[in-house]
Amino acid sequence: MRNYSKVLKIAPAFLLAGTIMLEAQQRDSIKQRDIEQVVLIGYGKQKKSDLTGSVVSVTAKDFNGGSTSPEQLIQGKTPGVQITTNGGAPGSGSTIRLRGGSSFVSNDPLIVIDGVPIEVGGVSGASNLLASINPNDIESFDILKDASSAAIYGNRAANGVILITTKKGTAGKLKVNFTTNMTVSTKMGNLDVMTADEFRNFVNTFASNEYKAKLGTAKTNWQDLIYQEAWGTDNNLALSGGVKWLPYRLSIGYNHQNGILKTNEFKRTSLGLNLNPKFFDNHLTINAGFKGSFMDTRFANEGAIGAAQQFDPTQSVYSSDPRFGGYNEWLLNGGLNDLGTKNPLGLLYGTRNISSVWRFLPSLQLDYKFHFLPDLRWNVNLAYDYAKGEGVAQTFPNSASGYNSLGSYNNYENENSSKLLETYFNYVKKVGAVNLDLMAGYSYQTFETKTPAITTYFGQGTPSTGQAFEAERVLLSYYGRAIFTIANKYIITGSMRRDGSSNFYNGTADNLWGNFPSVALAWKIKEESFLKDVNTITNLKLRAGWGETGQQNVNGFYPAFARYNISSDGAQYQFGNQFYYLYRPEQNNPNLVWETMITKNIGLDFGFFNNRVNGAVDVFKKVSDNLIARVPVAAGGLSNYNVLNVGKIENEGIEVNLNVVPVKTEKATWDLNFNFSKFNPVVTYISQDVSDDYIIRTGGISGGTGNTIQGITKGQVLNSFYVYQQLYDTNGKPINGAYVDRNNDGLFNESDKYFFHSPNPDAIFGFSTKFTYGNWDLGMSMRAVLGNYVYNNAAANSSIQDIATNGFLKNGESSVLTYQFSKPEYFSDIFIEDASFLRMDNLSLGYNFGDFLGNNKSNLRVTAMAQNLFVITNYTGVDPEVFGNIDNGFYQRPKVYSLGFNFQF
Repeated sequence: MRNYSKVLKIAPAFLLAGTIMLEAQQRDSIKQRDIEQVVLIGYGKQKKSDLTGSVVSVTAKDFNGGSTSPEQLIQGKTPGVQITTNGGAPGSGSTIRLRGGSSFVSNDPLIVIDGVPIEVGGVSGASNLLASINPNDIESFDILKDASSAAIYGNRAANGVILITTKKGTAGKLKVNFTTNMTVSTKMGNLDVMTADEFRNFVNTFASNEYKAKLGTAKTNWQDLIYQEAWGTDNNLALSGGVKWLPYRLSIGYNHQNGILKTNEFKRTSLGLNLNPKFFDNHLTINAGFKGSFMDTRFANEGAIGAAQQFDPTQSVYSSDPRFGGYNEWLLNGGLNDLGTKNPLGLLYGTRNISSVWRFLPSLQLDYKFHFLPDLRWNVNLAYDYAKGEGVAQTFPNSASGYNSLGSYNNYENENSSKLLETYFNYVKKVGAVNLDLMAGYSYQTFETKTPAITTYFGQGTPSTGQAFEAERVLLSYYGRAIFTIANKYIITGSMRRDGSSNFYNGTADNLWGNFPSVALAWKIKEESFLKDVNTITNLKLRAGWGETGQQNVNGFYPAFARYNISSDGAQYQFGNQFYYLYRPEQNNPNLVWETMITKNIGLDFGFFNNRVNGAVDVFKKVSDNLIARVPVAAGGLSNYNVLNVGKIENEGIEVNLNVVPVKTEKATWDLNFNFSKFNPVVTYISQDVSDDYIIRTGGISGGTGNTIQGITKGQVLNSFYVYQQLYDTNGKPINGAYVDRNNDGLFNESDKYFFHSPNPDAIFGFSTKFTYGNWDLGMSMRAVLGNYVYNNAAANSSIQDIATNGFLKNGESSVLTYQFSKPEYFSDIFIEDASFLRMDNLSLGYNFGDFLGNNKSNLRVTAMAQNLFVITNYTGVDPEVFGNIDNGFYQRPKVYSLGFNFQF
């Protein structure tokens, strides 16, 4: 049984507090108004009480404060939504998973901002374009988790849909809102490596005299040297109001964050404009929007993180040798030892990688309610999303990184764009006891990417020239939905989308199109006569849904079409004294089809005591079929690999969301939210095109050449760890290089590996609370993840052989003192660690000073906040929450302390 004691030890206190406050709530006789919340459902909106699918809405009042990227606003706020920041570098973005992964190719949900589906994959100079959106401009998130609600987005909805709505202007006098936050970020901690004294003793015990002589006399903590206290500021000005018939909102934001890793810096300037006029007696509504941002980033050389963990702590930082910028480096035969660990500070200051990214998203949405038939609306949505990134990656000739090449210089560039035309009709009418909501529409969206030929120049040697690349994708869709609400008790929803994607063009239209139907039912039990007068029950609704969604991401362009690409620099044809590029045929699969996912969902919504206690429980099953992967194929083709439909995944899970208001008086309010989710994506089928027990290798690791630590195969959870089973002596100490002969053939080889745990957690918990008393408010949010296994690559790289080899000394993770492996054992299951954790994401204390100008129009609020305050875990690495669950010395998340002021005029 796993040891979760640290993670759960404070849970009883929460439960006790909740029980006490529930009792207080039952004594509270204050009547509550039942305010109907409206939720976006994709091409429309619906009252929350009438939803048939699994849809969760998170509004600005519940957002996490201090977030620098949109998705971080809702981290831990709702079940089934797992958000993992990609690292501690400002602007690095996050990875979002709705109900776990169910694809071999992509598990990212579709993001729709103000009705515009966007690409978030990134552009040169920015790893995640979602970070280009100013979170201060966001009003709400509506998350479509099951297929019955998401199927209206068809070919891109297999991983769920997140609808983001930005803030709009309202008619009235000018309102000014100015927010400024000052932050300081610090590192969480250091990897537990050997100290200088421990390292010196280890080398003197195990190394030869040749390597003992290489020990220095210093006591250098390299990890302390590469990190810094990082200061930042986030400033946002918003002007809103209405000029006669023209409501508007104009926002300007500037965010400047230094990274905790030295030389890392991020700047974002953003501009947002929304105009929302109405004409023809409010029959025509116009939403004209513009979102623009400019991001300036200096990327640190993150290789310095691993180097700081490995560089000999007995060596001094600087050297009298001027060849390497004055930094102490490992030498061999009077020159640089190429195999030696590079000086961490030399890596940071010996490179310069800067980027500039522009992003513009203008949109125009027209909504016309026909004069002769007011129940019928016509909506037209036009948008253009453009992103361009350019930058310079440079190594200096007097650095260890650029010494042998006398430096390098690479000027890179990339631009992505998409165009959207979407239109639909919506008819809403009450006929007797039935409310009809009918919708039908058409969508056309193109995506283009352009990358010019890039030349890398070296101070010594021939430049390396790349090839220009340009490609386009087209999505064409027809869709419709019908919602029938009968007697305000029974709700039936059905939708259909027919999508065409150029990704599956094979020279004919055979596989271009896919159909994505859905149906859902809801029974508002509370509205039945036997419950209508039961005052303790505010809401009780049963939901059931079925739907099919699609996945058209294939990690490339036109894999089904027979095509040619220009050969690379190293594959030119010589004719006389000239070398010529050749057009080479690419492997293709004309039978490639969509990934499809069928989801069944049953949910129960409940509310008691005027919704002072409310929530939902959802049980679901997702079956993903025709999963796409790049796998080996029989010899004789153009390549040893091809993109095929090869597998199936089944994912079952449960989600629970509970909101409690234990205290609600004129002066005090206490809100509590608990959420829980569990899912288990298991591969249930591998195509006969590959053997039934074939393993798709995933999860690249540091150490050796081309090694991987994870795999995908039939009967296993997606991306489970694939390792050897460690043998131990009678004292419980691991035996170097000794593993269990699992197939009992008397041999030790690859066939003795087995699947041992997975990155998929056993359970995810979220907890948030906000207590308001008078002008004071105290808020907190926490997350717990149980069964979160991580491969500790730093520990796997630590061995006696690695400490002293190839003419240099290398420090190791402190477990090397215990294990004393003579050589690296990359595939031992001992390095698969239980990384369950409890994290304090956010703690804030605020005070509202009220009218500070004496004009009854102003307001001042001050907030002090701490983010990522602590983590409780048994994991031996720096941070147990690692995207991909392979800890290769990633850029750790900082602790962030901030003080913010919000002025309203």
